[in-house]
Amino acid sequence: MRYSQDHKAQTHQRIIKEASIRFRRDGIGATGLQPLMKALDLTHGGFYAHFKSKGELVEKALQASATELDAHCETLFSQEHPLHAFIDSYQSELHVISPHQGCPLPSMCSELGQRGEPSATNTVIEARLKQVEKALGERLDTQHQIIVMLATLMGGLVLSRSAEEEALALA
Repeated sequence: MRYSQDHKAQTHQRIIKEASIRFRRDGIGATGLQPLMKALDLTHGGFYAHFKSKGELVEKALQASATELDAHCETLFSQEHPLHAFIDSYQSELHVISPHQGCPLPSMCSELGQRGEPSATNTVIEARLKQVEKALGERLDTQHQIIVMLATLMGGLVLSRSAEEEALALA
C-alpha cells in the first residue's frame, strides 16, 4: 500500500518532534534510532526513507526544538523587564524538571561539541546562540556580559538537573 505525500510529510514531522523530545531529555547518544522509531510504531528501516543519517535528524530536531521556543522567547523579551523574565523562565522549576520541553542547548551542546567535525548542526547552534545573544545584547552592554549570562544560565540549569537533593536542584 502506498501512502500519500502528505502522509510521508506528517510522518517526517512526527519523527523530528519525537527525536527533539528524546534528544533534549535523554541526550543524542542515548537516543537510539530503533527505540525512537518503535515509539512511533514505525520500522527502523523506515528511518532512511526520511533521513540520510542520524546527524541529519539531530540537526532538524535541534532546529525544531529551538523554533518551538521562539514564541515563548518573544513573549519574554517583550515584557517590561525582559532580562529578568528570561532569567526567571530559564531557571524555573518547570525548565529544570522538563528538559524535553526546554532549551536544547544545555542538553545537547556538550555532545555536539565532541563530534569533532564541523557540521550543519554547529551552524544551527551558532544561529540560535546569536539569536539569544541579540535579544540579550539589547539589554546587556558587552559581548562578554552576554557570553557570561548564557554560560551562567546554561551551566546553572545543567547543575540543577544533576543535583539529587530537591533543595539544590531548584536553588
